[in-house]
Amino acid sequence: MNVTTLGIDLAKNTFSLHGVDAHGKTVMRKTLSRAKLMPFLAQQPPCHIGMEACSGAHHWTRHLTALGHRVGIMAPKFVIPYRKGGKNDGNDAEAICEAVGRPGMRFVPIKSAEQQAVLCLHRIRQARIKERTATVNQLRGLLSEFGLIMPQGRYPAMHQIPDLLEDAENGLPMLARRLLHDLYLRLQGIHTEVLAYDRELEHLAKASDSAQQLLRVPGVGAITATALVASVGDAHQFKNGRQFAAWLGLTPRQYTTGGKIRLGRITKHGDAYLRTLLIHGTRAVLATLGDKQDRLSRWIRELIARRGYKRATVALAAKNARILWALMAHGEAYQLRAM
Repeated sequence: MNVTTLGIDLAKNTFSLHGVDAHGKTVMRKTLSRAKLMPFLAQQPPCHIGMEACSGAHHWTRHLTALGHRVGIMAPKFVIPYRKGGKNDGNDAEAICEAVGRPGMRFVPIKSAEQQAVLCLHRIRQARIKERTATVNQLRGLLSEFGLIMPQGRYPAMHQIPDLLEDAENGLPMLARRLLHDLYLRLQGIHTEVLAYDRELEHLAKASDSAQQLLRVPGVGAITATALVASVGDAHQFKNGRQFAAWLGLTPRQYTTGGKIRLGRITKHGDAYLRTLLIHGTRAVLATLGDKQDRLSRWIRELIARRGYKRATVALAAKNARILWALMAHGEAYQLRAM
């Protein structure tokens, strides 16, 4: 049984395998438990293995690569067109086996354990920020039921909440006062956690040479730099900067037919978190633009006058994405041109 291409449908406990030989003939259909998967693949000669991007995919990829196999992780939406018949584990494994052998297939960047650890920090921080925003909004809504209005903005609101809770003349019942005080203490704890995560990301950025190179680009801070280094890994998997920007969803959607080219809004494909960080960073650049006369600042001002503030923000994010790819792929130092 000479398997050259193997598709694995990953799951929690049961894994379906579908293998073909060099002529594309099916030579393996097998279902294995989690404990038997690695011993079985360790006995197989090196082959091309495909998996869908899901929980545990990078873990299995690292182990299979160490055994000499060539592994490709694909987004599920690229596998669906190759599935025959109904949705089941066997058909999914066959579709994965067919998709991984396509010459033009796009693969997910394989992450190391260290990269995934940094992304854990980003994901936990992101969840805490959402929880903090929800808690502030909950406090705002509950206080408004008693005619107490909090100011706009997180910091002004957090500063005024203790005064509202301590004011004995505002008509707030004792039960509500106690419950809202507990909610405020929870908000303070979440805020402290977020600040601790921010300091940890700054420490990671200082310790990473790759992140230090990215920090030179206007609009890129420690959070964006560490997220890019952890998510991308090897930038050479992208052919050029435009392909990297397309992977982030920052290139315009095309409506082209009959030789007539029409460009729409950005595709918003790929990692929404990275795209959001880049766009928020460019907003900070535009906010501090002032009367700077370097080449980039003049280009931004002309773009704002021609296309508007929001389009200029996205355009600068796409431009930064191409610059960041060049820095990661070639190790070049960023230099801001004055003229």
